[in-house]
Amino acid sequence: MYKANIHVTLRPSILDPQGKAVHHALGSLGYASVDKVRMGKYVELWIDETDRDQAEEVARAACEKLLANPVMEDFTIALEVVEAEAA
Repeated sequence: MYKANIHVTLRPSILDPQGKAVHHALGSLGYASVDKVRMGKYVELWIDETDRDQAEEVARAACEKLLANPVMEDFTIALEVVEAEAA
């Protein structure tokens, strides 16, 4: 079994109003050294495959079809082997 740790972020060319709002709020809280903020999503998928390539294919397909908007977002996938949990 694999756990896919997925980060979905806006492409650098896409404006990030949520990141701007958080940046402004951090400045108001006294964190003047924070220069830039970009917001994104973090997703964990547990994939019941024994083959690493198959697990990566499942995670990639999930990102391309549902988890990320291919026009505006990029994603990265990091796989780790995990023990299957007892039912």
